Amino acid sequence: MDAVDFQLPAGARRIVVAMSGGVDSSVVAALAVRTGVEVIGITLQLYDHGEATKRAGACCAGRDIRDARAVCDRLGIAHYVHDHESSFRTNVVDRFADEYLAGRTPIPCVECNMGPKFTDLLALARDLGADCLATGHYVRRVEGVGGPQLYRGSDPARDQSYFLFATTAAQLDYLRFPLGDLPKARVREIAAEIALPVAAKPDSQDICFVPDGDYAGLVKKLRPEAETRGDIVDLSGAKLGEHRGLVHFTVGQRRGLEIGGTPEPLYVVRLDAADRRVVVGPRAALAVGAARLERMNALGPLDGDLTAKVRSMAKPVPARMLGDRLVFDTPEYGVAPGQAAVLYAGERVLGGGWIAETEPAVQAA
Repeated sequence: MDAVDFQLPAGARRIVVAMSGGVDSSVVAALAVRTGVEVIGITLQLYDHGEATKRAGACCAGRDIRDARAVCDRLGIAHYVHDHESSFRTNVVDRFADEYLAGRTPIPCVECNMGPKFTDLLALARDLGADCLATGHYVRRVEGVGGPQLYRGSDPARDQSYFLFATTAAQLDYLRFPLGDLPKARVREIAAEIALPVAAKPDSQDICFVPDGDYAGLVKKLRPEAETRGDIVDLSGAKLGEHRGLVHFTVGQRRGLEIGGTPEPLYVVRLDAADRRVVVGPRAALAVGAARLERMNALGPLDGDLTAKVRSMAKPVPARMLGDRLVFDTPEYGVAPGQAAVLYAGERVLGGGWIAETEPAVQAA
């Protein structure tokens, strides 16, 4: 098995591992056992058992709790399950629905890390007397002159730094990410080498509480008003058609508008939640020169040249911060309020914030 440095403090006696029931956190637990200190696995139950047992492809559900326990039994370590359904519903699921109603595009995985996973798990780990909390995220924790720093995962295909930008300096001091230097293929090999029962388990897909990918269906169930119809208008406000609810649209979307006869393809440029309007225009209208950020988190200096990532699958692009404004060197497309803007200096994560509003490229000098 690969040797992994957990960066344990001198005299460390206990590691708590956040276990979702997947292969990544299971391998982390196995690597932790090899350090020779006591290891405890903790799984947060985020759904009630009746619903959880039906959710394939989710994390922290009934099947996954059983898998996490089986891994802990295989490794000979203690495993605890903590009920966090109420916190998860309030801080993640309800907020997800409310964001869609407000015409924004939410990222529940970040909200989950900010709430139930990191905040609550860190508290539980400290209560158990652990010297650190280890997770299966593909990011790197590097000791710097002024303390630990957060870096992108070595495997670009697995890097999860976009979802961890809101990690605070205090949390980073306590967290450990032992998979940050490993490719996913090697993690699966390790799981197979030590015969973990989840070695061949598929990765979870989509948002964990929407395993079928039907975001609109979930939002409509939680907030029936999400089906309120409205107008589709062009940039001048002229009506082009009607829609069946803002929940079906996001900035940059082209499909589903059902508007024909236009000289060029139309895209969703913005969502006007107050008037229930979907504003559309040509692709050129999607060009954004700057975005105002809120709820900022800084893990490093946000001045000078940096790069910014405004979608989880996007590449970081050159930009700079002017106060609370993120100004792009060249126009960026598909920048949606509600998403996160994550800032980097090379491979280092400097922090980021939530996109509150955008400025068209022609206005953002």
